[in-house]
Amino acid sequence: MSSANRVHRKVHNSLVFSRRVEKLTQALNQLLPASATILDVGCGNGLISRNLQQLSPGRQFTGIDVVERDSCMIPCRMYDGETIPFEPGSFDYVLFVDVLHHTPDAEKLVAQAKRIARRGVVIKDHYCESRLDHHTLALMDWFGNAQYGIALPNNYKSTTEWRNLFGRLGLREIRTITDIGLYPFPFSAVFGRKLHFVSLHGVSSD
Repeated sequence: MSSANRVHRKVHNSLVFSRRVEKLTQALNQLLPASATILDVGCGNGLISRNLQQLSPGRQFTGIDVVERDSCMIPCRMYDGETIPFEPGSFDYVLFVDVLHHTPDAEKLVAQAKRIARRGVVIKDHYCESRLDHHTLALMDWFGNAQYGIALPNNYKSTTEWRNLFGRLGLREIRTITDIGLYPFPFSAVFGRKLHFVSLHGVSSD
């Protein structure tokens, strides 16, 4: 790792990473039941899933990712970023945390998640309603992900685009959280706003 990347990672970890993990863990904990099998797509080092499992040991996590890390805190395997390598009904829930805007075809992955999940799909991603939103999100993504060599296609969607995607796939909205509190003031005024959401969608009308 270059000295520039080391500095980049240190600044990101000290200013953003720890609070982000804490707040996302709190939000996701509200959406996931205390006992379930969960596939974490794009799990990274598995820290958020590990934290969620510690809060409720009845949760069992499996991770997949396109980037190989030195270590992962949950059982993890590599995949190609296009085809989720599990049979239909393999897990209770499928989880995407800031993954779908890194893919060229988010709908394709969510459709696969619906087939694989018996109960629901949980998504943390962004709402992008303007050019300013797009530039802000692109800056955030670069700051948080460029150090790991993660693809940055900046494939952000508006509230309406997300709603239409879920409607086409027949996913039933159960709960959406937008007040996540990822950033402290004054950073929240720029990087918080209503750019972030966590949502739980049921895979059937049961």
